[in-house]
Amino acid sequence: MSLLEVRDLSVGFRQDGQVVPAVRGVSFSVDRGETVAIVGESGSGKSVTALSTVSLLGASAQVTGSVTYNGREMIGADDTRLRQVRGNDISFIFQEPMTSLNPLHTLEKQLRESLELHQALTGDAARARIVELLERVGIREAASRLGAYPHQLSGGQRQRVMIAMALANKPDILIADEPTTALDVTIQAQILELLANLKRDEGMGLLFITHDLGIVRRIADRVCVMKDGEIVEAGTLEQVFDTPQHPYTRKLLAAQAAGVPAPVPEGAQVVAETDALRVWFPIQKGFLKRTVGHVKAVNEASLRVRAGETLGIVGESGSGKTTLALAIMRLIASQGGIRFAGEDVHGWSTRQLRRRRAEMQIVFQDPFGSLSPRMSCVQIIAEGLGVHGNPGGRPERELVAEVMAEVGLDPAAMDRYPHEFSGGQRQRIAIARAMILRPKLVVLDEPTSALDMTVQVQIVDLLRDLQVKYGLAYLFISHDLAVVRAMSHRVLVMKEGDVVEAGEAGALFSAPQTAYARTLLKASLEGRGAGAQG
Repeated sequence: MSLLEVRDLSVGFRQDGQVVPAVRGVSFSVDRGETVAIVGESGSGKSVTALSTVSLLGASAQVTGSVTYNGREMIGADDTRLRQVRGNDISFIFQEPMTSLNPLHTLEKQLRESLELHQALTGDAARARIVELLERVGIREAASRLGAYPHQLSGGQRQRVMIAMALANKPDILIADEPTTALDVTIQAQILELLANLKRDEGMGLLFITHDLGIVRRIADRVCVMKDGEIVEAGTLEQVFDTPQHPYTRKLLAAQAAGVPAPVPEGAQVVAETDALRVWFPIQKGFLKRTVGHVKAVNEASLRVRAGETLGIVGESGSGKTTLALAIMRLIASQGGIRFAGEDVHGWSTRQLRRRRAEMQIVFQDPFGSLSPRMSCVQIIAEGLGVHGNPGGRPERELVAEVMAEVGLDPAAMDRYPHEFSGGQRQRIAIARAMILRPKLVVLDEPTSALDMTVQVQIVDLLRDLQVKYGLAYLFISHDLAVVRAMSHRVLVMKEGDVVEAGEAGALFSAPQTAYARTLLKASLEGRGAGAQG
């Protein structure tokens, strides 16, 4: 008998008097000491399936089929039984720890809650167990971090805290729902190794939910591929990766940004350049707020990017990538030289800067967070025209329709709202919002990391096409080196505010000169799996 057994699970959600199906006839099992990966794109039903195991879907869900844990049925179980199992026998780790952790509670208080509820541990015994858990998941000097709040930790540290909370009661099954998607490749590798070690040492079953087949290759024993609420293929890791049977599985395996950008035109104008750019944030203490030091976010960074060229900027979280880009766009204060289209930007007045903003645009990582939910698609895309003017005088809806078609969106959908689009479509809206102003420089800040692999490929192709068509200069910020390689002519590697290496993309990827660049490249290739190395 399997530890967790799912048989013919179907889930629908009541909406406007109808039941919208989300999962149909799903069956799989998880044994002790085994990792089962459920892989598929957004909306395929992965998370709904995982949440169904302990009835976490809410009142609007209609669930049929069978889910048994240790031979006992979970569907229809009473609240007492479910409370006993949730967080105790079956624990969850979610994708974004910052939204899963309470920002108002210290680490100790959040971990103590679970221990008091399920094990009746209090006082010094609970504190000792909390320190033991934090040390187990790799939090250094754990005893001194008990009073810390989530915002005082890095992304990787927050995810380790989430894992510690999930392990607090020694569960039989750990369900990890996209636990590494938002992390840098080196931190991602550490978390995957940690989960594999914990599974082995604790003898747990691990149900791993992801859209990234590279991660599946590293961690899974068996794989279930989901599409449109159904498992279209299942088997051992070797069966699914080496001899995939379903066309959708083959499509996922082939979905990787590849190729190289078009060559930079000869004599291309330098659009943006910096000379020893520095961004230091003062540390102020005392009643008089005296400056006692600085957070050195960017140190002496020099770069240039030409029309039709992409400069990839890579490094871990906190390395200064985004800060550097924001300083070039004059969105934060900096010292050192910045020139845009040959002009010293520090000499611009507020009016001049406002006028030139149309030529400098940015596309962010999370399209849902950067699009107003209260504005329709046409209002979002046309917003810049209202700020910077419409020199041609053409009707706004005509211009919006034109740019929507250009980025692969149906102009007939321009009156819909962001929640009515998929993640990839929302990112296309964000790109259209930038492109309608015909900028010279576009900052792309992790524009593909929140997207499914097949959608990533589409967005990379779109960005390369637009660059050729309009001679755009890109600053492409990412921790995904496979995507950086497909997009970039030159690459700049940052670590703790310093530029540690820079050069032509081909040369840097073939023979990185610094130990840090080699570490990043190794972690990225391992994360993508063996197939990425070609």
